[in-house]
Amino acid sequence: MRYLLELSYNGTNFHGWQRQPNAKSVQQTLEDCFSLIFDEKISLVGAGRTDAGVHAKYFCAHFDYNKKIRNKKNLLFKLNSYLEEDIVIRNIHEVSDFFHARFDAISRSYEYFLTISKDPFLNNLSYNLKKELDFSKMNLAAMSLYKYTNFKCFSKSNTDVKTFECNITNAKWVNENGVWVFKISANRFLRNMVRAIVGTLIEIGLNKYDIQHIEKVIKSKNRQNAGYSVPAHGLYLTNIIYPALNINE
Repeated sequence: MRYLLELSYNGTNFHGWQRQPNAKSVQQTLEDCFSLIFDEKISLVGAGRTDAGVHAKYFCAHFDYNKKIRNKKNLLFKLNSYLEEDIVIRNIHEVSDFFHARFDAISRSYEYFLTISKDPFLNNLSYNLKKELDFSKMNLAAMSLYKYTNFKCFSKSNTDVKTFECNITNAKWVNENGVWVFKISANRFLRNMVRAIVGTLIEIGLNKYDIQHIEKVIKSKNRQNAGYSVPAHGLYLTNIIYPALNINE
């Protein structure tokens, strides 16, 4: 039987989602926990990869287990009691054996948190720039992202992806109680893509470049022409959308 796992995690103390040979990852931490509780080896398949230090307010993974989970509430309690404070499992659903957490996702959303003034309650949870930015100009530049689908210029160099095509459906800066949040949604994202987009928009907001600069960067398909990669600790995966799921409760 296949199960869908919904969870959240603070990525500060992890070297990303994916299991690493010599570093702590969210995937390994969860697999060790599940294998112990279920008393058999459990492997998780995540909806994607988050880089070291990136957080997930909402993340999904699937795993196979040959028994039916009868008391889900009790299992969630056991798992969360064993796991460290940086990870919480929100829910577990029995799904179709053909469901795939990564390939079935049709949309993903990220948010990047940016503060201009000092805020001790957001240390290591947002990027404190301490510079004045023109967010109206940055939002005008962000609108250009809708015109294109090839975002090789924002992809991490030497990556092994087969395509740089992404369909962005939302990209805008909003002010939420004094914190600036860049919200972006797409069918898929490239490694380091959101952080490179934010860095490029910040350079435009600092008036280093005009609004049209972002289109020149995209057309160049060259990572060196894009802005710097902003710190990972300001980035959050916030949503993953799947087509209608056949959930067996």
